Amino acid sequence: MSILINKNTRVVTQGITGKTGQFHTRMCREYANGKNCFVAGVNPKKAGEDFEGIPIYGSVKDAKQQAGVNVSVIYVPPPFAAAAIWEAVDADLDLVICITEGIPVRDMIEVKERMRKQNKKTVLVGPNCPGVITPDEIKIGIMPGHIHKKGRIGVVSRSGTLTYEAVGQLMDLGLGQSSCVGIGGDPVNGLKHIDVLRMFNDDPETDAVIMVGEIGGSDEETAAEWVKANMKKPVVGFIAGVTAPSGKRMGHAGAIISGGKGTAQEKLAVMEACGIKVTKNPSEMGRLLKTVL
Repeated sequence: MSILINKNTRVVTQGITGKTGQFHTRMCREYANGKNCFVAGVNPKKAGEDFEGIPIYGSVKDAKQQAGVNVSVIYVPPPFAAAAIWEAVDADLDLVICITEGIPVRDMIEVKERMRKQNKKTVLVGPNCPGVITPDEIKIGIMPGHIHKKGRIGVVSRSGTLTYEAVGQLMDLGLGQSSCVGIGGDPVNGLKHIDVLRMFNDDPETDAVIMVGEIGGSDEETAAEWVKANMKKPVVGFIAGVTAPSGKRMGHAGAIISGGKGTAQEKLAVMEACGIKVTKNPSEMGRLLKTVL
């Protein structure tokens, strides 16, 4: 059992003929059960060819019919990435993980609205995210596999690098992870903290969760209120951007404090009030988690 992906997941890479798509497909294939999981690529101009033995299909629907894929990972350039997301959603895959950074917000709004209107079952992670890993089973995305090992701590984060930081600290303490989900830092994206916390709450193999947020928006506050009312497992939290000045964009497109809302202090205060143990020091995430086990 794991959340979102496991060793039986069958993955199609959209953008498999580009340099980034090839590099990361290769790395993911070399990790754990990757050889059995990465079974297809998509490029309408190169259907019938292959990438290092992985067959390339003309569309996601073809890949689903012929290779039985149920998850897509997207490394398509920003102007075409929203269309690639829709193609995977339209093929009724279970999960789409979009790594691409810099997709126009308007494109994402349109895709999300179409998903909602057509009541699509596909779960979207990203865009602008590092991906998802179930350690020692499968990784889909750009995170370094070697820093992870199987265990019972869940990690959900808006920041890629802070995901790796949290994992590194857990490993130093001998704590493995059940699953790690990088949800990405764009203003319009798929899964939010609250959705992933729900999954960890229901997962019998997760004992506690590290939640990493950023300035901007109110997703962390929404998740904290849900934790207070529903979460049966301890959660520890960190918010990036404590020193960020108002109105300044920090790294991610969604990380901007507007109208005094979305500051790190505000988020940390709400999280603490909802029973989440928080730290203002990113190097304390692992140790803090150990105290709640």
